[in-house]
Amino acid sequence: QLIKNVFGVMKAYTTKVGDGPYPTEQINEVGEFLRKEGHEFGVTTGRPRRCGWFDLPAMKYTTMVNGYTAVAMTKIDIFDKMDEVKIGVSYLKNGVKMEHYPSSVKQFEGIEVEYITLPGWKTSISEIRKFEDLPQNCRHYIQIVEAMLGLPIRWVGWGPAGTP
Repeated sequence: QLIKNVFGVMKAYTTKVGDGPYPTEQINEVGEFLRKEGHEFGVTTGRPRRCGWFDLPAMKYTTMVNGYTAVAMTKIDIFDKMDEVKIGVSYLKNGVKMEHYPSSVKQFEGIEVEYITLPGWKTSISEIRKFEDLPQNCRHYIQIVEAMLGLPIRWVGWGPAGTP
């Protein structure tokens, strides 16, 4: 194998531009909060991005397709003011967990998302520079995503510059 490492970059939540299936999209105050706090608007058009909770099945699929060996998680600070945060851990169809990622738009029809809910940290992390100094609930969120994804989260970025 010539390529030893393939790194992916993901946000702590999920965004999407354009039409199409988006199971973890939050068309409510949560989605609006993520959009506003995360400045989720198109650079050229100013068009609002669709926002939702972290979509683990989509990220697992992306990891498989791209062969990631590690990932970076950005924008974890967008959750600083939230009482709780959620992770979409699996897709359900007719109440049954799907064992594969949907391969067509049609297969997304009728999908429900199974979530886990974790406590927020309700404090700014903007001045923190070391992972171990992050609030316990923030570290726990990152560690849960890492364990469920089955891939190391080697870098975590927050703040306007995106890096600690």
